[in-house]
Amino acid sequence: MSNSGNQLFTPFKLKNFTLKNRIGVAPMTRMSGGETSIPRQDVLDFLVRRAENGSAIVYTEALVTDFESAQGYPGQARITTQAQIDAWKPVVKGIQQTGAIAVMQLFHCGRMGWPEVNPARRLIAPSPIAPAQDNPLTGTPYPVPEEMTQFDIDHVINGFVETVKGAVAAGFDGIEIHGAHGYLISQFLSEYSNTRTDNYGGTVENRYRFTHEILQAVRKVIPEDKLLLFRLSNWGVADMEVSLFKNAAEWQSVIQMLSAEPIDALSVSTYDFQQKAFETQMTMSELTRTSTNLPILLCGKIYNRQTAEEALEHADIVLFGKSALLNPDLVEQLKTDSDLKCFSSEDANIAYTDTPLP
Repeated sequence: MSNSGNQLFTPFKLKNFTLKNRIGVAPMTRMSGGETSIPRQDVLDFLVRRAENGSAIVYTEALVTDFESAQGYPGQARITTQAQIDAWKPVVKGIQQTGAIAVMQLFHCGRMGWPEVNPARRLIAPSPIAPAQDNPLTGTPYPVPEEMTQFDIDHVINGFVETVKGAVAAGFDGIEIHGAHGYLISQFLSEYSNTRTDNYGGTVENRYRFTHEILQAVRKVIPEDKLLLFRLSNWGVADMEVSLFKNAAEWQSVIQMLSAEPIDALSVSTYDFQQKAFETQMTMSELTRTSTNLPILLCGKIYNRQTAEEALEHADIVLFGKSALLNPDLVEQLKTDSDLKCFSSEDANIAYTDTPLP
């Protein structure tokens, strides 16, 4: 299925939601949660403001799941207490009042962290393998994580379920399970970080088992009229040069298995949506299209009207990250096809400061 022409400002039906355009605000970590695990008010206000300014989908930053082992960075947010749920309710309502939908992204960091930021001082992963690069936040090597037992796996799955219950209680329209960027679910999917010899390692089907069990468990506690999405990538925030999937066939196999799950869309995160995937002459979104009929959300160096329309040739919705973070007038400027800058990661470092965003 391929789109053509001016798609960006046309409606799109995502399950029972009709989106007013194809523009979304990507999930972006801010680490402003502090001791309460509730983001600062200016961070919450930013999300509502982007909906007011015309985006059809607004994602939260990724919230961590189980209390003992999910956290990998300081200041990460949670939604498992009444106070945390109550803090998110007006944000969700504010987004919805603009005609946009609110999606909460959830994840477990796995080996991507250091034990001191976990309440239980644990770092767990499918296998006792640390990333090769140093942790940029500490300047020291990542510790070798504990290999997860079956008890750990069951406990982590339950953490996703309990966190989804919090998101549902806050009124979110959708939940996205973050299986990308080298975090825990991604660690299970990739031979680079998963060398297990039990039912969760070895074949691609076994490495996929953890993903399957999470998706089946969380769907049971998500109302049928709410969305369940899954995010996938071939790159991680550590060791970025490493291909997390062996080849195109392995990627397609995982996409096919995801397509059999009770999910409503796939979010494909690329570093650059125009790059060719693996050994093929197709982009990652083109390759994904060959293996699924699910709607595709796409991000990765999409920053102006031209790149957005190009991305929509093989996707249904485009997610803006740094452009949405730094430019409150993005949607209006996309309408007028303004000359827009492709922001760098350094430009976006303001996200990790106390400076309120525009």
